[in-house]
Amino acid sequence: MGFKNINIGTKEGVSNVVGTALLSSPRINREQMKNIQTNISTALVVDDDIINRKIHRKLLDNLGIESETVTNGKEAVDVHCTGKNFDLILMDLEMPIMNGIEATKKLREMGIHSMIAGVSTRSLEEEKQEFMDAGLNDFKEKPLTVAKLASILHKFCEDDLEPVTD
Repeated sequence: MGFKNINIGTKEGVSNVVGTALLSSPRINREQMKNIQTNISTALVVDDDIINRKIHRKLLDNLGIESETVTNGKEAVDVHCTGKNFDLILMDLEMPIMNGIEATKKLREMGIHSMIAGVSTRSLEEEKQEFMDAGLNDFKEKPLTVAKLASILHKFCEDDLEPVTD
């Protein structure tokens, strides 16, 4: 696999360059990525880490999925309180103010039927299970790759979930 660098922003003069290995997979190349069929048109990325938000948004953008980002679970709940809906929510586990488990439970209590995929570096089985029990449809370990995102989208189709956007 070749490595190309993409600049995903700067902070205080320090460039954040990430190899495209994070954005690709040996099993799915960029051309195949263009052919991924999905009825998902909108997504919300919920993560307190700016690098993860940018990577996840770039992956979604490459699939033609419009996305918004928020930095914690409370903001995810708040954006839904305004009446906005998303087909897919990529939810981090560990965040300040309101973590992914609390936010997922709250969204489900509010009647939100979006597909919620947990995306976290946490790999302890008990933590994953608690996150799933909160109302997740799927869980993937970070870093999110094209292959992992394709798997999430495939699960969306398998579960016959309907897009929730107007």
